[in-house]
Amino acid sequence: MHLEEDLKENHVTVSDWIISLFISSIPLVGIIMLSVWAFGSNTIPSKANWAKASLIFYLIGFVLIAVFWSTFFGLYMAGQDYS
Repeated sequence: MHLEEDLKENHVTVSDWIISLFISSIPLVGIIMLSVWAFGSNTIPSKANWAKASLIFYLIGFVLIAVFWSTFFGLYMAGQDYS
């Protein structure tokens, strides 16, 4: 019986996931909420792991965009004639 109660308490419903995905897609609010869910002590473990993975993907995307734009800017500046 105790195992069934633990599963019910640690269960994330479909509506909870839909709300979580909606909130995480809002600019700036999503990053803040992902941080709260990832590092908060009252978050269900599966949701915390999902939030941590999402933050890692955001970080990877940010690094790739920064590399792209700095490369683009560097090539642009290298092609400028300064005479």
